[in-house]
Amino acid sequence: MKNLPKVKPGTLLFGLLSLLLLLTLPISAVSAAQDIRVNIDGLELKTDVAPLILNSRTMLPFRAIAEALNLEVDWEAEQQIVCVKGDNLLIEMQVGNRQAQVNAQPKNLDSPPVIISGRTMAPVRFVSETFGCTVQWDPISREVSIKTPPAKMEITAFYALGDQKTSSWTNLFGRPYPERATGNTGLVDTLALGWYTLDEEGNLLSNSSSAWQRPPGWEKVLEAADEYGLQTEMIIHMTDSNARIRNLIRSDQARQKAIAQIATEAVQYNGVNLDLEGLGWNDSPEQLLQVRRDFTDFVKALADELKKSGLALTLCLHPSNSAYPGYDYQALGKIADRIIIMAYDYGSSPEPVPMVYEAVESAAAQVAPEKLLLGISVPNENPESIRSKIGIAKRFALKGIALWRLGLISEEMWQEVGNCIAH
Repeated sequence: MKNLPKVKPGTLLFGLLSLLLLLTLPISAVSAAQDIRVNIDGLELKTDVAPLILNSRTMLPFRAIAEALNLEVDWEAEQQIVCVKGDNLLIEMQVGNRQAQVNAQPKNLDSPPVIISGRTMAPVRFVSETFGCTVQWDPISREVSIKTPPAKMEITAFYALGDQKTSSWTNLFGRPYPERATGNTGLVDTLALGWYTLDEEGNLLSNSSSAWQRPPGWEKVLEAADEYGLQTEMIIHMTDSNARIRNLIRSDQARQKAIAQIATEAVQYNGVNLDLEGLGWNDSPEQLLQVRRDFTDFVKALADELKKSGLALTLCLHPSNSAYPGYDYQALGKIADRIIIMAYDYGSSPEPVPMVYEAVESAAAQVAPEKLLLGISVPNENPESIRSKIGIAKRFALKGIALWRLGLISEEMWQEVGNCIAH
């Protein structure tokens, strides 16, 4: 049962008069605001009806703002009541009514909702701030900036070999190796340890020319991770140069050897992170279909073997809008426990938001978002651009993000991550 009153004839008349007055009110009261821009976590919000300013309040299409904030929206046409749910809060607003209800408590509005071009327009600041967002208005640029509250998301950090200045250990634990302290461990859930590769015969290698090597003293990394409650994954990295991956996954013997050796080694970790890159480059349709099948079959066999030991499988995959389309997201999403979308290396720095958005949108259409993490290449970003990338992960309600790599994450970047993600 709604706490808002039923629409009375006078209220209906008020709503109609509001629409007519929008055509006649002076500019001080109503501003047609096609030039107003709205961004949420650094991402532009596009709406089918332009924002407007009514009684000095910016009004936006209610459904557009609510869905961008991952809120549930309901419209009761008979009473012209719009409801939005999220975070144990319920807002109810009625067209033309200056009093809203927030969890059944009355709240006064400077500008009540109105209907423009078939869209219910609501005060953006009231809705956003009620759900814990911060809102800023820049009168010069005519831009509304909304920053959502920290979201509960997982963070995977890649741990790889570096030098003294880019030490993964120091960046994580805040002390030179082998000393350790809390450092930035409170912001990390999983360490993806870049220590392994394969050859095309299926041999698991921890020392290779590709620079994916297991360092001396690697046991101390596992000890420290356990001390600070971090999950660990062994990364197996391989590229398809000279068709190395294709030869591996097409050979039953090589495939079986690889799976057996990975499963034996993986018991020291909480799971496996499979990063086999470069599939699908310049393939014909027939070749592409075959390599997708071969890779999916390999992943399925590996996942089944790991499950015997209760180990999880993560995949690092090129996005669908990359040059490497050799990965069947829909099929792989049913097999893997997690998928990291490597939505980077598009050729510009910071990575272009439209391309990253497109990559995540495509992945989320094929895989349950709660299995997806957005990969962020730190060398190509800055603190502000990282916020927009995390904003994309929030927009699609992804499981989390994955940061490449420890040793390259500045304190300003760590701070921005902490501001965006709740731990």
